[in-house]
Amino acid sequence: MSDVLETHTDGHLRVLRLNRPDRKNALNGDLFGALFDEFRAAAADDEVRAIVLTGNGDAFCSGLDLEQSNDQSEPSERPDDDARDHFSLIMRVECEKPIVCGVNGAAVGIGLSLAMNADIRIAAPSARFHPGYARVATSPDGGLTWTLTRAVGYERAMRFLLEQRMLSAAEGLALGLVSEVTESDDAFEPRLLEYGQLLASVAPIAAQQTKRMLVQVDAVADLPQHLDSEIQLALHGLASRDSAEAIRAMYAKEKPEFTGE
Repeated sequence: MSDVLETHTDGHLRVLRLNRPDRKNALNGDLFGALFDEFRAAAADDEVRAIVLTGNGDAFCSGLDLEQSNDQSEPSERPDDDARDHFSLIMRVECEKPIVCGVNGAAVGIGLSLAMNADIRIAAPSARFHPGYARVATSPDGGLTWTLTRAVGYERAMRFLLEQRMLSAAEGLALGLVSEVTESDDAFEPRLLEYGQLLASVAPIAAQQTKRMLVQVDAVADLPQHLDSEIQLALHGLASRDSAEAIRAMYAKEKPEFTGE
């Protein structure tokens, strides 16, 4: 078991918990790697029939750990820059077991991308959602351009990604980011695990074949190429002068001055 990702198996249910609560479960190289490894392991384990993904502490995932981003690589910078290292390909295509994400707090940037790659999402009332990317003058990665558009539609996805508003759990439910918000934060954990067990009780062939066919509906013609392009554009944006200005202004709590460069 990795220190940054707790794993637990209860019957046919595999539970994964992001475990960097002191960093609001921000993703670094170790956590990226642990997630890739655990999803692949669950996909290959015939005893696992469903997966729950959630976070420890008061956040689901606050995004990329910027303090360690110079030392820890993002998926596009991993030594084996393999298309399988995209969250969408691992969680939606490679792993045919149903995945339910429990959004226990803030889901921001790549953390939101991670949540949206799950098949089903349940949120606590304290959950919050922010795409993050336009705030630092770039476009989404982690498969968000694909998963978000499929979940909420083109126009709603455009508005959410560009308006840069933090949405409450109720607003996320109305938009279609999640399909359920529990009555209280105390009710969240029991409901999440109960629902995970419900998925694990479905006939494995039925669950896996259903997921396989649903993923194919409206899938882009070449999903790996789409995800590669998504990451390259996100990195291009982050390398721009506007991105540097956006990050400077964000920390200075000033309005950024963009030049398009």
